[in-house]
Amino acid sequence: MTEGRAGVMGMLTVAAVSPTIRIGDLDGNLARIVRGIQDAAGCGAGLIVFPELATSGYVFADRAEAESLALTRDDERWDAVHAGIPDGVVVVVGYCEAAGADLFNSAAVLNSTARLADYRKAHLWGAESLIFTSGDAAGILVDAGFGRLGVAVCYDNEFPEVPRNLALGGADILALPVNWPLVSRPEGEHPPELIQAMAAARSSRLPTVIADRHGAERDVKWTGGTAIVDEQGWVVEAFRSGLTLAAVSLEVARDKGLPPHNDLFADRRPELY
Repeated sequence: MTEGRAGVMGMLTVAAVSPTIRIGDLDGNLARIVRGIQDAAGCGAGLIVFPELATSGYVFADRAEAESLALTRDDERWDAVHAGIPDGVVVVVGYCEAAGADLFNSAAVLNSTARLADYRKAHLWGAESLIFTSGDAAGILVDAGFGRLGVAVCYDNEFPEVPRNLALGGADILALPVNWPLVSRPEGEHPPELIQAMAAARSSRLPTVIADRHGAERDVKWTGGTAIVDEQGWVVEAFRSGLTLAAVSLEVARDKGLPPHNDLFADRRPELY
């Protein structure tokens, strides 16, 4: 398997898009998501990732507000999102999912004609547990044309087992929609969540596309931690005016060998852990 939309030698152009998201403005958020897809695809992106709860906003006043901003998987408003996706492009977008009496903090995986998968966040952070039901899988794997796409949401990735298990399952790249509240850190340091994502990417040779919020919502300031991390764990591109774009090598990511004598996966000693 080689390129997605992106060219030769297993290179895939990926985009993390952080549009203006206004809580309560479901239709406006969806319209801005579609514009973000068009902008990123116009730059050659074959994988486009949006933040957690991008359709609704995050800081709900209460469950009733979340319910009013939820979407079902078959909501007709998804049609406009599909229509905005060019052929050969895969989009991951966080949304508030209504399913019967439950709400889930979910990520939809879409292309121009199909809903490839939906992932429900397994690890709920803070007051999310007052609104959402936790999902029953810790990340998912999706056949995405360019390769196997791992999908997790925000706090999921702070449990090292999650990205590791996705990589062991054959993930070529990880899509990570997040909402990272700003926390204090030493001057010049990366956000702590980004450091964890960099470490996970390096330990499994798993490129990671992180789409974070920016600005503020109600009483929460966002980190603006959008970044594209390569298979060596380095940040190759960070937040730039809503659209962050880079090319990553899936061929290199698939090769777990560490010449001349080591292999990241074959060298594991799980019987000792």
